[in-house]
Amino acid sequence: MALKNNPSLKRGELQVNRADLRYKQAQYDRLPALSGNISHDLTQGRAIDPTTNQYIDNNNSSGRQSLNMNVPLFNGFAILHNIRMQSNAKDAGKLEYEGLSNDLKLDVIEAYIKLLTAQDMLKQIQGQVEVTKEQLHRAEVMNREGNIAPGDYYDLKGQFSAELNSIEQTKQALYTARLGLAGLLNMDPSKLKAVVKLDIPSAYPVVSAENLFQQSLSVMPQFRALDWRKKQMEEGVKLAKSDYFPSLSLSGGLSTNYSREGGSFSSQYKGNLYKGIGLNLSIPIFNRLATRTQVRMAKVDLEEAGFNVEIMRNDLQVKTAQAVFDLQMTQEQVRNLKDQDVNFMEAFRIATVHFEAGNSNSVLYLTAKNKMDQVKSQLIIKQYELLMQKYINDYYAGSLEL
Repeated sequence: MALKNNPSLKRGELQVNRADLRYKQAQYDRLPALSGNISHDLTQGRAIDPTTNQYIDNNNSSGRQSLNMNVPLFNGFAILHNIRMQSNAKDAGKLEYEGLSNDLKLDVIEAYIKLLTAQDMLKQIQGQVEVTKEQLHRAEVMNREGNIAPGDYYDLKGQFSAELNSIEQTKQALYTARLGLAGLLNMDPSKLKAVVKLDIPSAYPVVSAENLFQQSLSVMPQFRALDWRKKQMEEGVKLAKSDYFPSLSLSGGLSTNYSREGGSFSSQYKGNLYKGIGLNLSIPIFNRLATRTQVRMAKVDLEEAGFNVEIMRNDLQVKTAQAVFDLQMTQEQVRNLKDQDVNFMEAFRIATVHFEAGNSNSVLYLTAKNKMDQVKSQLIIKQYELLMQKYINDYYAGSLEL
């Protein structure tokens, strides 16, 4: 849905279309240029009749028609270099658009996972509230009968209020997540349907940072596009240098004229018909060093393109190393949290038994409960974070699929 509806991606598609049109126009520049001209004049008083080239001293009307053609024969290979430059630009644009599509996919996955995280967190906190609510109801009965310490009773009331507030905060996070996903899909948030849960395996295979880096160099569209941009700039230097060379073109023309004083139009059309053909040679001598400046600027663009390749290469090396490290660490954290979850659940069960038997107080009970609740919340977050880290690694490996 995002690939179909996202306006930012559609705007990127326009850039691809522009590059394709520039490439086609560069090819069309090899064709002859043909133009026609029609003019008609009204004169009064002394003037020259264009058909006889004699002075006349009366009102007259005259006209001229011409057809001109110009064929480029040589211009320092400027047309050829421009075709190659626009071809490279088109290939680069397609890869950059593919990169935008992949970025959008990853953004949608991230927004989707944020929404799932907020949904599960809301369910988790609502479950916490139900447990506290039951204990609070029990405490209210005991408080009326004087069988509970007032401090324990008010501790439970405060805990219940705090958890209710957590529900509202999580609802806010859930709404924000829905807005983010709907924005990427370019749709009304109220029309966004319920999202399907994703399976979260306990572990993912991890490749080495070097392997992921080398994979990213070969599959990342943005990086491959930079090579085409560099080739584009190389052709740009050659195109700028073409202005140092003379240019040669072939021209031809066909024209005729007529005058009201010259007789019938058909006889004048044939009688005044002119045909011509010629070669035009233009030799650059001095143009205020404009060509030299353009060549130097083109070389600067080429040098910048080389730096862009190096910058993205370094950036990919850092990001792929970070992606592998984050995946490894998150997997380890999930394993530790699962162990904690088992242990704190048992600790909470024991604390509940002692508290309900009157052998403990609210501080020990709530401490055990909060530890358990905190671990469960962290486990939800980390499991989805692990899923996100898996997709980030897939992104750099060129295998980003749901």
